[in-house]
Amino acid sequence: MSNATQDARQKRYDQMTKTPIPQLVGQLAVPTIISMLVSNLYNMADTFFVGRISTQATAAVGIVFSVMAMIQSLGFFCGHGSGNYMSRRLGAEDTKDAEQMAATGFFLAFCLGLIFMILGLVFINPFVRLLGATPTILEDTKAYLRIILCGAPFMCAQLVINNQLRFQGSAVYAMVGLVSGAVVNTALDPLFIFGLDMGIEGAALATILSQLLSFAILLIGSYQGPNIHIHLKNIRLTRHYLLQILNGGSPSLARQGINSISTIILNTMAGTLGGDAAIAGMSVVNRFMMLANAALIGFGQGFQPVSAFNYGAGLWGRVRKAFFYCVKVGTVFLCVMAVLGFAFAPQIIGFFRDDPEVIAVGKVALRFQACIFPLNAAIVMSNMMLQSIGKGVRATIMASARNGLFFIPLILILSHAFGLLGVEMTQTWSDVFSFLITFPLTGPVLEEMRRHAETEEANG
Repeated sequence: MSNATQDARQKRYDQMTKTPIPQLVGQLAVPTIISMLVSNLYNMADTFFVGRISTQATAAVGIVFSVMAMIQSLGFFCGHGSGNYMSRRLGAEDTKDAEQMAATGFFLAFCLGLIFMILGLVFINPFVRLLGATPTILEDTKAYLRIILCGAPFMCAQLVINNQLRFQGSAVYAMVGLVSGAVVNTALDPLFIFGLDMGIEGAALATILSQLLSFAILLIGSYQGPNIHIHLKNIRLTRHYLLQILNGGSPSLARQGINSISTIILNTMAGTLGGDAAIAGMSVVNRFMMLANAALIGFGQGFQPVSAFNYGAGLWGRVRKAFFYCVKVGTVFLCVMAVLGFAFAPQIIGFFRDDPEVIAVGKVALRFQACIFPLNAAIVMSNMMLQSIGKGVRATIMASARNGLFFIPLILILSHAFGLLGVEMTQTWSDVFSFLITFPLTGPVLEEMRRHAETEEANG
């Protein structure tokens, strides 16, 4: 390792462990917030442009969205699992261990994406039926899905590099990779869909090409400055590294994977009770809520490397301070978003699909979710802190709650009791119960860190 690289890594260590918390979180969060917002905007662009085709096309994209969430769950599993561990090892100044984890996480993600692609293409017909596609949207769903599946290995791998860069403190490199792909996707959507008359297949092709661009830029970024370089010679598929990925990545796998299952159930229930218009309406709501949550998640992702790095360095007081700071800021922001979402629900849904039936379903669901939106700050920050400091079991329970442990039984119960209205209110009640379990899961960990910090301070 050159002296310049050593000096750069020492400078980064000092930055992560000595910079005042509000300033440090801001430095790491702003690029991540931008990348999250832009990435979700291009998801919204897909919904907007596809919405110009037909209600059936909008519903088909909503169906495939659950598959993209599955692919992302594999990428986040390996990315968060390896990135959390890397950040703690860098905090403990063990660079070699971090290098081996970087290569292992990248290789594992690419292989998992490749397996997913092959299985999805081979079994595409039963797959789309399982996802909840109705006969009227079956062909559109298959056309869109075939192209998306071809990009699965690169989608998984680019999420790993993105998260590894972010956990090292290179939020700007991570942002450039994601934003570049998002901008290209937004530009290619109208060109392919309307200019080349490719319809829904054009939307899928635009998405995959943008993912490939992000992958290339992020891979190049991993070789810049003090960042950990990915070398195949460092791959270690040993029990130790796989267990560390499992521990750190399980919350993300649970969150994204269960979210996919929940989306399938949601689409099935909505389609059964309200037809294609209900699927389209709930799809638009989900995309909008993802956009609204993007800034919060981006802010939380700026907090994660602060949490993991300082926990690895034994600076527990800084972890606690960062947690409470992020919860306060996040809650204030979500209060504003809740008011806007409730007041302008019909206009928001109508912007993406100007269909009275779609608007009727979507506005009710959006207003239900807006009512409890501010609670998400505590839910998200608790989950991210537990995951970043290696509390895998607690983090997995927390991650599974919102769209799994509570959502799945609630949608079955509420849809039976209230019909389509039950589907529209399910996420709201799921969020309320998820907020309540943050206290027993997060409280003892915060208290333990408080005691450690006080002992450290007393010992000088």
